[in-house]
Amino acid sequence: MAPRSPLPARHGLAAARLCTPPRARGVPDAWSTMGAWLRDRLPEHVDVAGMLAQGCFVDEDGRALRDDDPYVPARHVWFHRIVRDEPVVPGPIHVVHRDERLVVVDKPPFLSTIPRGRHVVQSVVVRLRAELDLPELSPLHRLDRGTSGILLLATERRWRGVYQMAFERRVMDKTYRALAPLRTDLELPAVVRNHLRKVRGTPRAEVVPDAPVNAETLVELEREVDGLGVYRLTPRTGRTHQLRLHLNGLGIPIVGDPLYPVLRDVDLDDFREPMQLLAAGIAFTDPVDGQRREFRSVRSLPLTSEDSAPLDPQAADERYAATT
Repeated sequence: MAPRSPLPARHGLAAARLCTPPRARGVPDAWSTMGAWLRDRLPEHVDVAGMLAQGCFVDEDGRALRDDDPYVPARHVWFHRIVRDEPVVPGPIHVVHRDERLVVVDKPPFLSTIPRGRHVVQSVVVRLRAELDLPELSPLHRLDRGTSGILLLATERRWRGVYQMAFERRVMDKTYRALAPLRTDLELPAVVRNHLRKVRGTPRAEVVPDAPVNAETLVELEREVDGLGVYRLTPRTGRTHQLRLHLNGLGIPIVGDPLYPVLRDVDLDDFREPMQLLAAGIAFTDPVDGQRREFRSVRSLPLTSEDSAPLDPQAADERYAATT
C-alpha cells in the first residue's frame, strides 16, 4: 500500500504520486540523480528543473527534492500538477438531486467530467468538490466533454463500488437524445450492433469489421426540428464514442460533432458550437435501498448558446419539474 500523501489537496485534487522502480538484483540503476529520473519519467513539456528549483517535488516525509539528490529505488514522490489559467466554461452545473450517497447533476457542454489534459479546474469533479464541500466526490460514469446532461457522482469513496457495479451489470437505463440529419431512406427504429475500438492517445474511435459485437444502440426518431431529426438513443452498452459512431455509421452524424465524420480543427477553448448530444435521463433501482430512481435533464434539443450561459436557478428548477 502506498504511503499517505504529505501534500494537501489543491483545487480539489490530490497530489500526483510517482514511484521510482525497485532495484533489480545485479542490474545497475539507470539514473544517478532524482532529477535525472524525473526528467526521464515526465513528459518533455513539464519544466522539471523549474519545479525542482521551486521545491514542487516532495518525498514521503514532505522534504523537497533537489535536482542533485542521489537516485533511490522504490521511492515515492508527490507533486501538484501545474494548472494553466483556464478560461471558465460557460453554463451552470445544475444540481438535480443530492443526498447522503449521490449527487446528480445536469452538465453543460464543453465541461470535462474529470480533470484531464488541459482541463483541470474546469471539470465537474474539481468545481463541485469546492462548491459542494465534498472532497471525495467522484463520478460513477463519464460523459464526453462535448456531451451535455445527466451525470451521477458518489459523495464519498465508500459508495462508489456498489453503484459502479450497477453500471457494470448494465441495470442503469440511460436515454440520450441527439440532433442529426434526416434520411428518408433510413428505416427506424433500428438497432446498431458492431465492435468499437478506441486506441489510447488517439482522438477518434473506430469500427472493427468482423470482430465480436461489443456495442449496441437502439435508435428511434422522435420528431423533426427545422429540417433535422431529434433521435432518441438507448445504449445497451457503454463504449467510448458509441453513440457518435453509431449515428455516423447510419449516415446521420450528430450536429456539431468535432470528431465525426471528419476531425475538425476546433480550439479546445472555443465554446460557440455545442455538440447536439444530450444525456437526457437515467433510471435505476438503487442498489443500496431498493428505491426506484429517475432523473431527467433540464436541457432540451436543439442546444443553443443559451445552454452554455448561466441559467437562472429558479428557471432551471421549473424546467426540471416540468420533465418529471
